[in-house]
Amino acid sequence: MYDVLIRNALVLDGSDRPGTHGDVGVRDGRIVTVGALDGGAVQVIDAAGRALAPGFIDVHTHDDIEVIRQPAMTSKLSQGVTTVVVGNCGISASPVRIRGEVPDPMNLLGDAGDFRYPDFASYRHAVETARPAVNVAALVGHTALRQNHMDRLDRAATADEIGAMRAQLRESLQQGALGLSSGLAYGSAFHAPSAEVAELARELPAGGLYATHLRDEFAGILDAMEEAFGAARAPRAAVRVSHVKCAGIDNWGRSREVLRHLDDAAHTQDVACDCYPYAASASTLDLKQVTDAYDILITWSEPEPAQGGRLLADIAADWGVPLLDAATRLQPAGAVYHCMDEADVRRFLLHPLTMIGSDGLPRDPRPHPRLWGTFPRVLGHYARDENLFPLHTAVHKMTGLPASRFALGARGFIRTGGCADLVLFDPARVRDMASFHDPVRAAEGIDAVWVNGKLAYDGGDVVARAGRFIAPNN
Repeated sequence: MYDVLIRNALVLDGSDRPGTHGDVGVRDGRIVTVGALDGGAVQVIDAAGRALAPGFIDVHTHDDIEVIRQPAMTSKLSQGVTTVVVGNCGISASPVRIRGEVPDPMNLLGDAGDFRYPDFASYRHAVETARPAVNVAALVGHTALRQNHMDRLDRAATADEIGAMRAQLRESLQQGALGLSSGLAYGSAFHAPSAEVAELARELPAGGLYATHLRDEFAGILDAMEEAFGAARAPRAAVRVSHVKCAGIDNWGRSREVLRHLDDAAHTQDVACDCYPYAASASTLDLKQVTDAYDILITWSEPEPAQGGRLLADIAADWGVPLLDAATRLQPAGAVYHCMDEADVRRFLLHPLTMIGSDGLPRDPRPHPRLWGTFPRVLGHYARDENLFPLHTAVHKMTGLPASRFALGARGFIRTGGCADLVLFDPARVRDMASFHDPVRAAEGIDAVWVNGKLAYDGGDVVARAGRFIAPNN
């Protein structure tokens, strides 16, 4: 007797092999049998040839506080995502003690009152108490550690400050953190020299995770990659390059060069990257990135909320001021930057070391469509419509590959003994519906999602919250 028996499915097991038709039986939150099955079940689903895959793993999110604030996590479950990795880009909800204003870009996560987790154990407890609908694994942010122990962030940390950060990172790792992240492009971490990050990385165990928003995704990207690889060499940590891109028109076409550099490093280190399937990025409005070379869409502004949803160029024209003056007046604000070339995006997505990560910003009132559309866009637009890669490869980039590269234990594969995180979708219908001007729309073709063996999404609504906190390899 099974808890769940899914019959007649095209089973895409997460291993990058073509699917096979069969049945999957689930009991007590685990996959107990795969093949042609007999027996009864509490819940029997006839897949009728639709695809059954491991639950998708979003390796790059900023859902740190969202999984507590909005634990239904509809934006992710409706895409088939069953696990999120939080704490990216050097910003994390814990361990954090806010003094005064929340530094940019930590304000992407929440206001000062949202940061209630002075140690990692308190954050883990809050996630477990909230019972989110998705599983949660968490990195510790370098910027979060800096603001805990430094009086200002526009300088390098002292030896004593680095020691305090190391101690707090060490404690967090002992309490279940997945690893360390950095966001060296941001003003709150840009003044940290390479040696500061390398000293923190020494707390990582061999094979531990260092995920980084590179110091430069524009002209200096190769040097920034080498800085990241160098920080991880001494502890033999694994490097995960976040949202890999060639940003800025002068940088377009360099994806081959960037990927060669990644491949060269992979001969001697554990390196990989994640990418989202759009030629536009999103973050806070960064004055250093203000340009007339491509469109910049303002998503929110504290002093000028009515300007949300408009192009910066149109705002500047209405006000009769230069772009930079308009951007300064809008601060603090959020923006979408149409700063990438589609050919580079495709090349990054296709590479065998690339995983899928949304980098969605759930607190943004007009979020980039990647928050709701990333995973179905890869399946529908790139795999089915554009034939960029086979369907089983697309699934692998969202399941088995990230489970292996992020030490997520028994997740990411459909195999006996694995965790029963599953998504049933229609390869012919699956597609993203979110757009830049209508971004909060659920995907089509995601018919059911199970998290730890419980039906969590029925194709229209979140019906259960069965997510767990995931420490490394559990």
